[in-house]
Amino acid sequence: EADLCLHIFTASAALVGVCLTVIGLIRVVIATTKVGTVADDLLAGDATLFMVACLLAYWALRARNVRRMHRLERISDAIFLVGLLLMTVTCSVVTWAIL
Repeated sequence: EADLCLHIFTASAALVGVCLTVIGLIRVVIATTKVGTVADDLLAGDATLFMVACLLAYWALRARNVRRMHRLERISDAIFLVGLLLMTVTCSVVTWAIL
């Protein structure tokens, strides 16, 4: 059980960094081309979701009560999956905004 929390914790933390990097790249593209997009706003929300999933996974790792750990793990997993879905939507927005 702790393995899943550990994977969510590390992947979420890495994806927060990815979101912040892509936000910076999008801002550079917007500044040079004057083409606006909502992708940076979506990625900011996405980074927030991944950070919440990361914090919940960490909390689950620190929980001493097994029932609480399982509950936090399920919530963290669900938020992580929503974040991945939003990242996929954002990739579509970026792809079609460049065309």
